[in-house]
Amino acid sequence: MFTHLYLCQKNYIPMLKKIKIDSFVIAIVVSILIAYLFPQLGASDSPVPMNLVSSFGISFIFFFYGLSLSSEAIKNGLKNWKLHVSVQGSTFILFPLLILPFFPIFKNTSYELLWLAFLFMAALPSTVSSSVVMVSMARGNLPAAIFNASISGIIGIILTPLWMMPFIKQTDIAFDFSSIYLQLITEIVIPLILGLLLRKYLGAWAQKYKRRLNKFDKFIILLIIYKSFVQSFEDEIFSSVSILEMGVMVILVLVLFLIVYSLTGWFGRLLKFNHADRITNQFCGTKKSLVHGTVFSEALFGQTSVIGIILLPLMFYHAFQILVISIIATKKGKESIVED
Repeated sequence: MFTHLYLCQKNYIPMLKKIKIDSFVIAIVVSILIAYLFPQLGASDSPVPMNLVSSFGISFIFFFYGLSLSSEAIKNGLKNWKLHVSVQGSTFILFPLLILPFFPIFKNTSYELLWLAFLFMAALPSTVSSSVVMVSMARGNLPAAIFNASISGIIGIILTPLWMMPFIKQTDIAFDFSSIYLQLITEIVIPLILGLLLRKYLGAWAQKYKRRLNKFDKFIILLIIYKSFVQSFEDEIFSSVSILEMGVMVILVLVLFLIVYSLTGWFGRLLKFNHADRITNQFCGTKKSLVHGTVFSEALFGQTSVIGIILLPLMFYHAFQILVISIIATKKGKESIVED
């Protein structure tokens, strides 16, 4: 018995040491904690114009995103259309369709806002950097991953609001839809187009300082999360969500991920993708972007206090997708090396 325990310990401890908690996930938790303990900077009566700072930050995120888009990768990526349709179909159709059937159950109940938070997460684009990095680790189709990760953010500008609008209208929260569209255009669409137009002149600069720009993106996201949670704490919005409900939310997020991961794997086999394409299909088709989530929540839900709850499932999903996919990517990468 003791020998068996020793062998188990010997096998599992090194594996546990390899599982690293993403530093950005830790930073998110710290930001929420700071929002609870030190809400002064993000409070409604704060002398710091946090709304203005976050608005400019969002604009710069999409401006730099436009500068960083690789036209070569997009041109090369267009050839593998079956893979792209599968990835984008999973991201923008499969995910929301798994959430939609539950709307009649939660409509006009105290859980309708939580359902809306899940739909918001499901309607978001895929991640960019983590998708590409993990596809590379697993030795998948990297050009296709770059193409899909890049194009997903652009498609999301159109499709995410389209999924959300019919259901936002049915809530008791007052929304000014003209200002929502205006904010989407001024903060996201125009900076993105401007970045694309100036990519020829500033693209090399954006590539050179890519790491610093990624840190800037994360800083703005953390700022938005801090501000959103300060407002939610101020209005006591979390008093309606119990610890048990949060636990159920985490379980539902895990179940959703596993269902989509299994279905994208099945689609890959059905469409007869090769090994590299199957990896890209599963890794890009199961991701959800926290960057776009925080930005779109600002545009769609404005300065309402519900943003904290709206972002909860997404933050749970973000942490889980990084942890699980990184483990799978490492395993698949080693399998590919052995096969080679």
